[in-house]
Amino acid sequence: MERIVYEQMAALDQQHWWYVARREVLAALIRRCVRPPKGAAILEVGCGTGHNLAMLRQFGTVDGLELDPEARSLAEKRLGRRIFAVPLPEMRGVPERHYDLVAALDVIEHLEDDRAAIESIARRLKPGRKFLMTVPAHQWMWSAHDVANHHQRRYSHAALRRLFDGTPFRLEKSGYFNSLLFPLAVAERLSSKIRGKDSADLSLPPAWLNKSLEKGFALERHAIGRVPLPPGLSLFAVASAR
Repeated sequence: MERIVYEQMAALDQQHWWYVARREVLAALIRRCVRPPKGAAILEVGCGTGHNLAMLRQFGTVDGLELDPEARSLAEKRLGRRIFAVPLPEMRGVPERHYDLVAALDVIEHLEDDRAAIESIARRLKPGRKFLMTVPAHQWMWSAHDVANHHQRRYSHAALRRLFDGTPFRLEKSGYFNSLLFPLAVAERLSSKIRGKDSADLSLPPAWLNKSLEKGFALERHAIGRVPLPPGLSLFAVASAR
């Protein structure tokens, strides 16, 4: 990712509605569909500045993996110990058949060979344990945000499901999220393109709007994993290692 993306992430990941509500939604998904054992061994690959680590720690002991040195330094301060600095798909030094949950939260879309990445992740999981993956949805939503984040692609639901075909995973559940605000996101994205102001900038909205968007997105925690949500900005997959 561009340096500015990490800087914005570090500045906003505890306040911005998207980060705050997304953690609530993902925690609900983990409780409902992953159901890790008590004291689970957890790995977050591509943990960035570490903004998900505290959320994941409520489910067990967490390790992180992050290549960017500045983001990794902040993540290590938040976690309180060293974080793996090795790339996907090689993951040299990351123990195999060790983890109860591996999470790749908006990471796999950055990688040229997404299939090799998830196959490598499968080898780090104990048999039967779970992989949680989130990715951005809809290639037609491509924007300056994707360019700045060095995305290789956005996914359709069908493409996400096909990714697991022939891999050491059994796909258990997949679907959209960030659906309630999707119409607003589409309108904003189209308006920006028409006005020629397609920007990668992520800024904090006014406090009232930030809180409203946070509450709107976080409502999805009650439904995710229980009922299919309509098309949204993101997709998730939960798969178990064979």
